[in-house]
Amino acid sequence: MSENAEGDFSPDDAADPPGDPTADAPGSPSEPTRDAGEDIGFGEGPQSDEEMPLADHIEEMVRRAGVVAFVAAVVAVFAFPFTDRVINFLWYSYLPGSAPPHIYIVPGLLFTRIKTASLAGLILALPLLVYQTYRFMRPGLYPNERRYYLAAVPTSLVLAFVGVSFAYFAVLPFVFSYFLQYTEQVTTIAFALGQTFDLILVLMGYLAVVFQIPLLVMLALMLNVVSRTWMAQRRLLFWGGFAGVSFLFTSVDPTGVSPILIGITMILLFEGTLLLAKWTGH
Repeated sequence: MSENAEGDFSPDDAADPPGDPTADAPGSPSEPTRDAGEDIGFGEGPQSDEEMPLADHIEEMVRRAGVVAFVAAVVAVFAFPFTDRVINFLWYSYLPGSAPPHIYIVPGLLFTRIKTASLAGLILALPLLVYQTYRFMRPGLYPNERRYYLAAVPTSLVLAFVGVSFAYFAVLPFVFSYFLQYTEQVTTIAFALGQTFDLILVLMGYLAVVFQIPLLVMLALMLNVVSRTWMAQRRLLFWGGFAGVSFLFTSVDPTGVSPILIGITMILLFEGTLLLAKWTGH
């Protein structure tokens, strides 16, 4: 403090009273309050809002995709010794009492075994793919959104097995039954191993992915990426996309039946999920 010419103290030079409880108290205008959870990444906002360069984003995406591909390959390697049993089981499930499969190229059996093992890798790698996308998006997600995403990891595996089961018990029996009834009056059928298993494995793998539609739709709604009304207003575009993708990926079916069945299945899954979302208030 200073003293003026008359010996009085200047008010401007007066210090704050010692022990003033409001001088630097948290919550005063000079120091905004902050939720304690923000320091450890569990506040109401995203864990991190730092922007990364595009090159870093691409590098991280490639790295995480590589992890998924590596795990799928490892699963395929472990499944490879059991593929002979799987091939015989599937062959006689749809062609009971028929002759053994015909091989028209020398490495045909090897290629079929590799494809069968790869299907196992694809199915078991789907939950890891969901988890890796979660890890990629986690810094920008709110706590409740992170819980939704983590719950989607086991759900993805369950839906994949439901899709494979749907192919095994519903789609493939119908396709083979139709094919046999269509041709048995004209000629004797000699099923080739490669083409027959291309049909079986493609339909199983494709339906394992198709049955992820409810999961993807619910995640998009819960994360507020889009609204249910937005999807409902554009349902015809979704239907057209489903039909196009079905005919593209199921072209291995010579009967043309499976693209129709799978397209209808995709539409029903989509519409059923929208109804569920409406019922649950999303």
